[in-house]
Amino acid sequence: MTRSGTSNPLPLPPVAPEVFASAVESLTTRLRGRLDAAVEALTAASVTTEDGTFGVRCGEDALVTLAPDPSGTVTDTEQAHCTCLLAPRCLHRAAVLGACPIAVTEPARPVVIAPSVLSGPGAAAELTGAVPPAEPDCSAEPDHLAGPGPGPEPTHAPAYAPAGPSAAQIRAAAGLWTAAAAVLSAGTAGAGAVLQAELLRAAHTARLTGLHRAEAAALSVVRCLRTTRDPYSPGRLAELVTALRELLLVAHLLKAGDPEPALIGAVRRNHRPDGSLRLYGVCREPVIGADDLGGVVTHLLDDDGRWYTLRDVQPGGPARARRAGTALVAIRSFLSDHFRVSRSGLIISGATVSPEGRLLAERGVRATFAAGRPWSEAAPATVFVRPLAESAAVRFPASLVGDPGGAGDRNGTGEPEGAGYARPLIGCDVEIAAADGEDLLVRELPCGGDAFADGRPNPGAPFRLAPAHSHPALAHTANFRRLGARPGLRIRVLGRLDPDRVTTLRALAVGPVPGTEATLRLPDDWQGRADLGYDVLLSGHFPPDIPSPSPPSPSPDFSSCAVPSADSPLWRVRRLVELAVTGGRRIAAESTRGNDHDGHAAVLRRSGLVTGSDLITALGAVAGRRSLDVFGRHSGADPDQYATRWLATAVYLAAAEANLRHGTWPGHEHADTDTDTDTTSVHIDISVDTHHP
Repeated sequence: MTRSGTSNPLPLPPVAPEVFASAVESLTTRLRGRLDAAVEALTAASVTTEDGTFGVRCGEDALVTLAPDPSGTVTDTEQAHCTCLLAPRCLHRAAVLGACPIAVTEPARPVVIAPSVLSGPGAAAELTGAVPPAEPDCSAEPDHLAGPGPGPEPTHAPAYAPAGPSAAQIRAAAGLWTAAAAVLSAGTAGAGAVLQAELLRAAHTARLTGLHRAEAAALSVVRCLRTTRDPYSPGRLAELVTALRELLLVAHLLKAGDPEPALIGAVRRNHRPDGSLRLYGVCREPVIGADDLGGVVTHLLDDDGRWYTLRDVQPGGPARARRAGTALVAIRSFLSDHFRVSRSGLIISGATVSPEGRLLAERGVRATFAAGRPWSEAAPATVFVRPLAESAAVRFPASLVGDPGGAGDRNGTGEPEGAGYARPLIGCDVEIAAADGEDLLVRELPCGGDAFADGRPNPGAPFRLAPAHSHPALAHTANFRRLGARPGLRIRVLGRLDPDRVTTLRALAVGPVPGTEATLRLPDDWQGRADLGYDVLLSGHFPPDIPSPSPPSPSPDFSSCAVPSADSPLWRVRRLVELAVTGGRRIAAESTRGNDHDGHAAVLRRSGLVTGSDLITALGAVAGRRSLDVFGRHSGADPDQYATRWLATAVYLAAAEANLRHGTWPGHEHADTDTDTDTTSVHIDISVDTHHP
C-alpha cells in the first residue's frame, strides 16, 4: 500500500502470511465487507516508530501497534495490538496487517515438470484426474542396497518409484486450488483483502505439509495482486498471469495425486562453497525496478564457468541506478567500488552464496583483490564459444511450461538453475548491419579463434540487439546511437535473451572481437569491455576505417521480429487469458459474446492453431455458463470448471509462445516450420474437454 499521490510505501514491517489470514478470519461478515476500504484509507495514515515498534493511528480512539520479532517480521498474532474496544477482532488491526508487505519466505527451487506431464497420450487423463503410472528411474541405486561382504547372487535393485503426495498434501493442494479459483473468478478488481487472506491461509497450510513450490507460487500471486491493484504502482499483468498459471497447474496435478517429485519443490538455502572462491569481474548491469528501486548488479565468473553477483539495489529509482555504477561496495572489511570489481577479480574465503548466486556479506567472509582477466582469456572466453542458437535452445526449452523460472533447467555449466549460482549471461560476436530505431540489426559471426584467419568471415542470419534500458539517465541509448552509426563494425556482446521478443538480445556490455581491425579500441583500464549502461563510447573508441557490412546471407530475415503474441495470431489467445485475470469471469464471458470472439476463433483456425481456437471457444462458453437448481433458478457458476478451462488455455499459450521463441532463432533447425504452424498443440494439448478426441 502506498501513500495517496505518491509512490513511497508505508514504512511498515513485513507480516507472516498466517498472521494476516488469522486476523481476517476473526472478522465478522460485515467487517470483512469493509476491509478493502479500510486498507485504502490507510494511505494517508501516519506511522510512528519507537524502539522497533510501529504505531499506526486509525482514528481518534484506535492505535494499532506492531511489535516485530528480532528479524523485523511480525510472525505471531500477539505482536499486533489495537486500542479499540473490539480488539483483537477489529477492523483496524486487520487493515493495518493487510497494508503490510508479505514476509519473504524461503522460495521453492525452480524445477521443470517432466515433458510427460504436459504431453503424450496421458496428458488429457492427468488433467481429468486419472494419473498414469510414472516410469521407473533406474539411474541410481538406493544406498542401503549396497554393502561389502559376500552374499547371495546379486539381484537387480527395485527401481525407485515416487510415492506421490500424502493425503495431507492432497488436501492442502485442494485448498490452494479452491482459493486460486476464487481469485481467478473475481479478477484483480474483485480479489481484495478477503480473498487474498484465504489464499495466504491455504499457502500456510501448504507450507506446513511441505508443498514448497505451491506455497511460493501462492505468495507470488498475492504480491502480484497487490501490485496490480495499487494505482500508484506499475502494473505487472504478465507476472500475475504467470504466477496464477503456475499455482493452478501445480495445485491441479498435486490434488490429482501426481507422483512427480518436481511438483513438491524444495527449500533453497544459502550455502558455503568448499574452499576459497576465485572470481573474475565480467560487467555491471544497471537495475531500475518497481517500487522506485534502483542500483547495480556486478556479474562475476569463476574458473568453472559458474556465475555470481554482487547486488546493490535500494529505493532511489533511475538516479540511484546511475550513481551506483561507481558506488562503494563492502564485503565485511573489504571495501571497493563496482567499477574496480567488474574489471578486476576477487578471492573470497568463507563465502556465503544465496540460492540465486548472490554473494552475501555475512560473518566470517573475507575478500581480497585479485587480478582480472579480459573477455578473451580463460573463463570469460568460454561465454562466447557457444553459438547463439544453442544458447536460445537452453534458455527456451520445449519444457518451458511449468518452469517457475521460465529459463530452462540448465545454466550451461551442468548445474540446475537455482542450485546456488546466478543465471548466466549470453555472449556472441556480431557484425552491425544497420540501426532500427533504438535497436541494432546485427549478424552473428562464426565462433572460434580462427574465424578471421581467411580474411572476411561469413556472418549468420540477422537478429536484433536492444538496449537493456532506455531511460535517459543511463548511457544505453547514446551508446547504441553511436554503434548504429557505424555499420560493418564487429563487436563482442554480452547480454540476455529477451523472453518477450523473438530473436532479440538485450545487450549489457560490449568489447572488441579478437583477430580483426574493424572493432572497438577501448582504454586499457577498461579491461577490454564497456558497460553500456555506464561507460560512454567516444569517437576515439572506434576504428578510423570500417569496411562495409558483409552481404546479406540467404537465411530468412528475422530482423523485423517483435513480440511473439503481436506478430502471430496467438495475441488473440493472450488477450482472453489476460482479460479473464483482470476482469474476472463476468468480463471474460461478456468479451466472448459477439462477432469479435467468433472472428478471433476463425482466424486462429485458418492459421492452423486449431487447438487455440477450440480452447478460447470453450473458455468463453464456460465463463458464461450458470447451472440451475431444481426450481430453475441460477445456482451460481462452477469455479472449478472455469479455472480448469483457463488453466488449459494459459498453459497452451505459454507452450506455444515458448515454441515460437525457440524455433525462430537464426540457425535453429526445427522440423515442419512450413507445413504445421500448430506443432505446439500436437505435443502439448491439455484440453480437458472429454467430449473432444
